[in-house]
Amino acid sequence: GVWRQTRALLFKNCLIKCRTKKSSVQEILFPLFFLFWLILMSMMHPHRKYDEVANTNLGTLDTSILVNFVIGYTPPTPMAREIMKKVAFDNFEDGIITEEYLSEEELQEASAFKPSNFVGVVFSDAMSYQLRFPDSVAMSSIYMESR
Repeated sequence: GVWRQTRALLFKNCLIKCRTKKSSVQEILFPLFFLFWLILMSMMHPHRKYDEVANTNLGTLDTSILVNFVIGYTPPTPMAREIMKKVAFDNFEDGIITEEYLSEEELQEASAFKPSNFVGVVFSDAMSYQLRFPDSVAMSSIYMESR
């Protein structure tokens, strides 16, 4: 029955492996070679851990650069509206222009029309968000290797 067929299949596979030694060795050595290669590459490029930056006084904010600055956000939930109202009016005398968008696609389209003075905020939930900057924003060269 089943045991006889299983035993015959195992015997057949053993005969094939013995007759094709080159491919059998390759089946074993190639994964080991790639594993060694991955370990070697990870050792050559270790992850860098950056230390904490101490609290320092950055001085006063030059609000002249924030003239006509637009912050777009999505989704327009009551919590997001409250957060953006605090951002716009509590920290700056003149206020920053905030615009709400129904979807992230609308936010991206708006950023294409206003690339120089537009920043997008996408709220994942009440406690987390992601910032969307235009491509013209200069990136810091400090953390370039880990980016």
